[in-house]
Amino acid sequence: MNDRTAITGARIFDGHVWHDDQVLLLDGGKIAGILPADALASGTEKVEAGGRLLVPGFIDLQVNGGGGVMLNDRQDADAIRTICAAHAKFGTTALLPTLITDTFEIRAAAIAAGRRAIAENVPGFLGLHLEGPHLSVARKGAHDPALIRPMDAADLKAMLDCAGAFDAMMVTIAPENATADQVGALAQAGIIVSIGHTDSSYETVAAYAAAGARTVTHLFNAMSPLGHREPGVVGAALDLGGLHAGIIADGFHVDPVSMSLALRAKNGPGRIFVVTDAMSTIGSDQTSFLLNGREIFRKGGRLTLADGTLAGADIDMLSSVRFLHERLCLSLDEAIRMASAYPADAAGISACKGRLAPGLDADFVLLTENLQMAATWIGGVQVYRA
Repeated sequence: MNDRTAITGARIFDGHVWHDDQVLLLDGGKIAGILPADALASGTEKVEAGGRLLVPGFIDLQVNGGGGVMLNDRQDADAIRTICAAHAKFGTTALLPTLITDTFEIRAAAIAAGRRAIAENVPGFLGLHLEGPHLSVARKGAHDPALIRPMDAADLKAMLDCAGAFDAMMVTIAPENATADQVGALAQAGIIVSIGHTDSSYETVAAYAAAGARTVTHLFNAMSPLGHREPGVVGAALDLGGLHAGIIADGFHVDPVSMSLALRAKNGPGRIFVVTDAMSTIGSDQTSFLLNGREIFRKGGRLTLADGTLAGADIDMLSSVRFLHERLCLSLDEAIRMASAYPADAAGISACKGRLAPGLDADFVLLTENLQMAATWIGGVQVYRA
């Protein structure tokens, strides 16, 4: 392939507006521009898109597994490569493999695997999301309560040692088991601190946001609800403009009515963005798997423990976009932004990903008119074709 390649014959959405009768010009893995076809220099390699929709690649900041692999079970670069490749088939061009609450040793192995994945330039790998173990037992969800514990000096050092190692790194904590000073230290090091799995009050969340927390993990799930006298974590996430919030758009974790109300209520500049919270089932034919020694069952689009507790999600990013567009009646533009631009903003990577503009990474997806997969490109390279 030449350094300069033009994707022709597509309807292009750059994250802001649609472009008709234009081409997307790539140069060395970056976007060079969106321009009329007759403005192309001679010798530019052309790739015909056949009238498909060309949209920014999806960014998933909470992915527990895929392709039959869970990060909790396998901490190596090949496992991360498998997870990224599985989600690329559904339009995800950048993601944070997520380690659910586990031991100090497993977390250290996951961090080492992430460093190797960066060294090997695994396509789609952004960094890690450590969801726990510093959560609230009262709001544990599917996390093993025996492994939940307060953050100590060794925990803080292990995470601070990751500063600068990844393009993005997220840590989900509960104020019950992490101090505001610890949050401040993590934020100062450039690590995204997310509040989740907590029974905290509005005032506590506000204090932790002031200390440096900037996102909320899977809005509505495993957190104190919006009450008429205590707004709780949900109320804080919606009211505090400095907080972004991830949400699982599968129709099981959050009712569509509640999702619609939250989208209308959210104060900016922080936004609600989509996460899948996907498990190993994505891109596989698994009917069950183990998490911390407990069996998770896959049935009817849901993943649950034996007692019915939801345990992650069985949904991919493109299906989430379709859900937002078709069930919540969001415009296609906004549904795509919730899966691309808004997570990029939340992760602080909008200078390189999330939209299609000159100088940004050439991460994009080709979709059919009825929102089915056609192809995925990461860094100007086609990594999947339907």
